[in-house]
Amino acid sequence: MISVIMLTYNREHLVSRAIESILAQTYRDFEFLIVDNGSTDKSGEIADTYAAGDPRVRVIHRERGNIGAGRNTGLDAAKGEYLTFIDDDDWAEPDFLAFLVDLLEENQADAAICGAESKAFDEKRVMGPEEALIELMWRKYYTSGFPMKLFRRTLIERLRFSETDHYDDIGLIYRTFAQAKTVAYHGLPKYHIYRHEGNNSAWTTDHRLLTPETLDEYLTAYRTRTAWLSGLFPDRTATWRYFEWSFMISMVEKIMRLELTDCDAIRERLEAALSADRGEFLSCPEILDFEREWVERYIAAPPVGGCGTGAETETPVERGILYVKEICES
Repeated sequence: MISVIMLTYNREHLVSRAIESILAQTYRDFEFLIVDNGSTDKSGEIADTYAAGDPRVRVIHRERGNIGAGRNTGLDAAKGEYLTFIDDDDWAEPDFLAFLVDLLEENQADAAICGAESKAFDEKRVMGPEEALIELMWRKYYTSGFPMKLFRRTLIERLRFSETDHYDDIGLIYRTFAQAKTVAYHGLPKYHIYRHEGNNSAWTTDHRLLTPETLDEYLTAYRTRTAWLSGLFPDRTATWRYFEWSFMISMVEKIMRLELTDCDAIRERLEAALSADRGEFLSCPEILDFEREWVERYIAAPPVGGCGTGAETETPVERGILYVKEICES
């Protein structure tokens, strides 16, 4: 019924905990695909040992690639009606799979989401795609990570993770939600995320680890997201643009506050882009008080008579459409 996909790379001291948490699930009808992504330690050997003792475990050894390439290998091999992902340094509660299956089936949803310790809410939501996307971007209830989520195979089987990017989740999760008819959420903590310096996304909890390369990849991903979602849900273009601006001003503030001099060049790019759209950003109904304060502090107003992407008579949606065209053409 379920394909559980886990990528592992050089986690010999952690991977057993992740594996055992899946083998201890109360829901028994699953296959466990472990993709050894070119480990140079004993991670692959440890996985093989578990596979020898449980026929539900299959280990696929492959040459080193990025996270997306490894996950795609798992997707290609998966046979389950439902798909879920676990990271090799995390672990799941024994009723993780049962909880998600019940949540998905009871609501006839295409995707189901549980909580983790850092995002635990005893709250249920059954959402259409636009509402699910907006909650995704607020990041209060759930994040862009693929763990903690269960998907119908029909929703995700044609999608593929980027095999060149470092942060593959952010480029694919919104496309998944956008194509779902229904997304069900219940935020009880059924999954444990282990935060440590070796996390691929360690910078999100220690902003001193920010690099120009990370910022550039995220900015490119969010600009692509804005354009793609604006094409699919054009009436929400102003909302998709707000969330991009929100990320940009957040990064400017962090670069300035933490004095990340290596990021000065990209900070100047962010400031220039925000300055061009300063008026629209400040007039967004979604803008938060601290974001408004940061804009006033860090972002200069554009020259008198200037405007970001079109004439002063254009509406925000018309400005957004021009913006999307500019991104697509570039």
